[in-house]
Amino acid sequence: MLRDEVLALLKAQGGAPLSGEAMSQKLGVSRAAVWKAMEGLRQEGYVISSAPRRGYALEASPDLLSPGELMNPDRRVGSRLVCLDTVDSTNNEVKRRAVDDVPDGLAVVSARQTGGRGRRGRSFVSPPGGLYLSALLRPNCPLEQVSALTAWSAVAVCDAVEALCGVRPGIKWPNDVIWEGRKLSGILTELELEGETAALRYVVVGIGVNLTQTEADFGPQVAPVAISMAQALGRAPRRAEMAAALLDALDRLDRDFPGQWDRWLERYRAGCITLGRQIKVVRGSEERIGRAVEVDDQFALVVEWADGTREALSSGEVSVRGLLGYV
Repeated sequence: MLRDEVLALLKAQGGAPLSGEAMSQKLGVSRAAVWKAMEGLRQEGYVISSAPRRGYALEASPDLLSPGELMNPDRRVGSRLVCLDTVDSTNNEVKRRAVDDVPDGLAVVSARQTGGRGRRGRSFVSPPGGLYLSALLRPNCPLEQVSALTAWSAVAVCDAVEALCGVRPGIKWPNDVIWEGRKLSGILTELELEGETAALRYVVVGIGVNLTQTEADFGPQVAPVAISMAQALGRAPRRAEMAAALLDALDRLDRDFPGQWDRWLERYRAGCITLGRQIKVVRGSEERIGRAVEVDDQFALVVEWADGTREALSSGEVSVRGLLGYV
């Protein structure tokens, strides 16, 4: 849409003016079409100044999600963007579109989910005030390495939050992003295999980040273990800013995986707040108390039991909970 392309050009200027003639030449349209797109952006709430012989400048933006807010030609992840007001699940939407064999880098972002899902089939509460994003990746690696993308994605989310807010959250093994002892972000990775060969078709990385929610938005069951950026900082970035930071971080992940394994493993270990804690390991109906001692080279959590024996736990088979609270 021309409106998105005009917005992307204005944003790329960083507040500096750009003439209507320059935009019309770059986009291959008339100046009248540029003016019409500009008026449409103003009606959406964008503050755009104009001056003779100088052009247009973007001064302020509303809290909207659109391809024009997120376009970046240097980024592979998000090279194809779908922005929605609401959806059942951004992961589901990516998988529906992947039926047509879309290229890797497809990203779906939404302001709300009505059927969000978490690990082990749990529901993922997705009230308004959050940002929900899923990206389709096609990593070139052995199948046994793909499960590590969940842990890598947690590091990527921490990178995105730090880039926007200057504060780095922690990671509750395997993939919850934690701030002040409560959950700021959740991650769900899902993979699709070829029916006959069991070869990897694609991976969907789904991320939900709490931005402006209040305790009332979360509800009495979720509020004690969840936190939003607004609650933690007194302010929150715009959804488009959060989405852009996530796409930047996922793009770096996509380029590094799995070649930069050791560097991302080191960063994961540095951010994992589960290590050194007494934890409760839930495996089906069985519960067992142990101490988290390390993350091994495959991102499994190594737990030391009361009898001194150790076991490496896979994220797909257990849940880990703190003894004195969520973490």
